[in-house]
Amino acid sequence: MSKHKQDPVVGPSKQRLLSVLGPGLITGASDDDPSGIATYSQTGAQFGFALTWTMLFSYPLMSVVQEISARIGRTTGRGIAGNMRKYYPNWLLQAVVFLLLIANIINIGADLGAMADALKLIVGGPSLVYVVAFGAVSVVLQIFLKYSRYVSILKWLTLSLFAYFGTILFVPVAWGEVAWGLFIPKFTSEASFWTSVVAILGTTISPYLFFWQASQEVEDEKAKPERQPLKQAPKQAENAIGRIRLDTYIGMAFSNIVALAIIVTAGATLHANGVTNIESTSQAAEALKPVAGAFAFAIFALGVIGTGLLAIPVLAGSAGYALGEARKWPTGLDRKPLEAKAFYATIAAATLLGVCLNFTPVNPIKALYWSAVVNGVVAVPVMAVMMLMTARRDIMGETTVPLTMRAIGWIATAVMAAAAVVMIVQLFWA
Repeated sequence: MSKHKQDPVVGPSKQRLLSVLGPGLITGASDDDPSGIATYSQTGAQFGFALTWTMLFSYPLMSVVQEISARIGRTTGRGIAGNMRKYYPNWLLQAVVFLLLIANIINIGADLGAMADALKLIVGGPSLVYVVAFGAVSVVLQIFLKYSRYVSILKWLTLSLFAYFGTILFVPVAWGEVAWGLFIPKFTSEASFWTSVVAILGTTISPYLFFWQASQEVEDEKAKPERQPLKQAPKQAENAIGRIRLDTYIGMAFSNIVALAIIVTAGATLHANGVTNIESTSQAAEALKPVAGAFAFAIFALGVIGTGLLAIPVLAGSAGYALGEARKWPTGLDRKPLEAKAFYATIAAATLLGVCLNFTPVNPIKALYWSAVVNGVVAVPVMAVMMLMTARRDIMGETTVPLTMRAIGWIATAVMAAAAVVMIVQLFWA
């Protein structure tokens, strides 16, 4: 069997490119979930184009970290939690998984609420009913749809992000100012400025993305019999790593370009018209309507729904993978419901708890803030463990990660550690 058939990465055909794009593209697109859209909208509204440089800064960091996540899954045949269970202390694994579950559930709840509010803005009706409906659709698709068909749907849902490119076509943009903010970083001593920087880092580099992409590489490996873990089949490494890199770097670029489009849209409309405080995606959409028109408002709101439908399964799925691997349960979206009952029960429970959050008096903005804090805290030890894994031959075999990539990974870990410290200091200072 040819190497290209095992992991196709060469050739100009659209079919070949589509076969390469998968876990990385879906991971990158799910990074722009409704809570992320709210963060980017607030950044643009408050600071205009002044923080667009963060998209260039975060891109190499998130790309390398996500590639490392994928390589761990493809090389070992296990997800992040599975490798932590085998090679690292149990207390560390259990603490990380617990905090990940908490953060993911809060994020699911906030995203469902944002999707429901967006639909209410477009067609009216009771938002809580929409919350339940969106949650139910997500769970049913994950549990009962064939894995290959489900992944295909997720790939198509990434197209919903083009809504934000559509929105930007309907607003006047000072592209010279955008370029200035993008390529010439501006810093201030304002606490709100650094809070926004930390929020963007926490949105673009999130633990659930590590767990999801690594586990999806394992899923894809199982779905294609010709693929074996690279530790056991190092001859497949060249093509496999090339495919992972292309998939991941395209996915992360897509994610950051969309985030940039949202910041620019908010900066060109809301900030330019004196609207500097946005606390939710629905508020961002409503604020767009009088300054950018009804069509731009509708496109923005529809984008929120599409990105939510993509992000909810990733959040719930990463929770299922993490807990399942930690508990040695059968895991995998390719399994039938009765073959992985606890795994699917975790996905359903995480989504149900997210739905229930919308029926409580919990402030969704405060909930998202706490989710960001938890994500920031969890990201640091997970990233540190991942960096340590990449250098261990007993884990990675002959396909350990190159020194340059490990160095960038450690820089990303240090940046996230600094961001976590800033968040914690701000939390107690406030």
